[in-house]
Parts: sequence; structure tokens; C-alpha cells
Amino acid sequence: MNKPSRIDFNSVVGILLALIAIIAGQMLEGGHIGSLLQGAAFVIVVGGTVGAVLLQSPVRVFLNGVKMGAWVFFPPAVSSHAVIKQILHWSDISRKEGLLALESYVQVAKDPLAKKGLQLLADGSQPDKLREAMEVECFSLESYQRQSARIWEAAGGYAPTIGILGAVLGLIHVMENLSDPDRLGSGIAVAFVATIYGVGLANLIFLPVANKLKSIIAQDVVMREMLVDGLVAIAHGENPRIIENRLKGYVV
Repeated sequence: MNKPSRIDFNSVVGILLALIAIIAGQMLEGGHIGSLLQGAAFVIVVGGTVGAVLLQSPVRVFLNGVKMGAWVFFPPAVSSHAVIKQILHWSDISRKEGLLALESYVQVAKDPLAKKGLQLLADGSQPDKLREAMEVECFSLESYQRQSARIWEAAGGYAPTIGILGAVLGLIHVMENLSDPDRLGSGIAVAFVATIYGVGLANLIFLPVANKLKSIIAQDVVMREMLVDGLVAIAHGENPRIIENRLKGYVV
């Protein structure tokens, strides 16, 4: 039921526009890009933020959240019309050949939830038991995905504070070298650039990614609810036209 993922140009344009605006503003003020490139500040902010997020999240959730970050540019493409078409096909098969005939579609189904639902149908599960079993799996998957997406939200909360920490460390470096004017510049640069990195990463990367992932998860939840509703309707033996009209209510 999934189509090959296509790049989300909205995300590409958004991040490029934000970066171009910041760089252009810096240059219009008479500054140069090199002044924004401070390795020490980057290590402090990014390393500190990743460490803080790792501290609050299980490794499995953290790694899955990082993997889900690719959805911002390559979201999982699911066609609601394709889902409806597939459900109606299963409905026709069950009415003509019986629910047991759906067992041949279990191995063909790529979606784990669809695979489980078809197997339960073929096994003759009661509609209420079918819905209960599938809703438990839907809830577990949604909960796991939302936990994974929250690592980006957490990073957006920690990064500005870590940036301030980097600024303080830079100022400490400045105070320690007041007698050496040649070393004051680098310390001040780290101090201010660390704050820019913290606030910039939080508001241009981490928080937008978190919100984008939440939106994608919400769409995925709707598709799973549609699948569950369709399979339960098949278990009830409802007419395919009634099933189709009900499922079209999910399509906005």
C-alpha cells in the first residue's frame, strides 16, 4: 500500500530559505560567513545537546528518532485511495470465496498491521476481538513513533541552554586571557557564536523537524484507523459499497 517516497520540496525550500536569510543578513551588516564558523562552539552545542537527549532517551528510541528525521525530506508516501482500493478488493474476495480465502493475501501484504489483520480475519476472529487486537498494535506503534519524534523536541529545548553554556565558557576563556589581546578575539567569537548555534539549531532545525514528524505520524495514524475500520467491516460482512462510503470519510 506504500508508494516510493518522493522528496518533500517544502522542507528543502524551507531550510534553504532560512539559511540564506541568515547568511544574507550577516553579509548585509558587513560581516563575513567565516565569523559564523567556530568549531569549538559547534562541538559544545551539538555534543552537549546530543548528550542531554541521550541521557533522557533509551538508545533504541534515540536511534529510531534519528532515522525518522529522514521523513522530513522523504516522508513515507501512503495513498488513502490505494488503501481503500485494497480493502474493497479484500471485501470482494471475502464475499465471493469466504474469509479463509484472505489467507493467501497474508504473505503478500507488506504492511505488518494489514498482515496481522488479514490473518485474524482468515482465522475467523470476531469483529470486536479483531478491532481490539489491531487497536492495541496501532496504539503501541503510535506511542513508539511519538517517543522517537520527541527527541527532536527535546533537542530544541536543550540547544539554546547549551548555547548559553558555550557562551559562558567563551567568556571565561576571555577573562583568563585579558593580559593577552591576541587570544581575546577567539574567546569572544566562541561566546557569541555558541549562542547563535544553540538558538539557530533549536528554531531552524530541531523544533521544525519535531513538528513535521508529529504531522506525518498523525497522517499515518489516520491511515491505520482506516485500515482497522475496513477490516472490521469485512469481518461484519458489510457490503463493499457501504465500506467504500465509510472509508471515504477519512479522506480530506
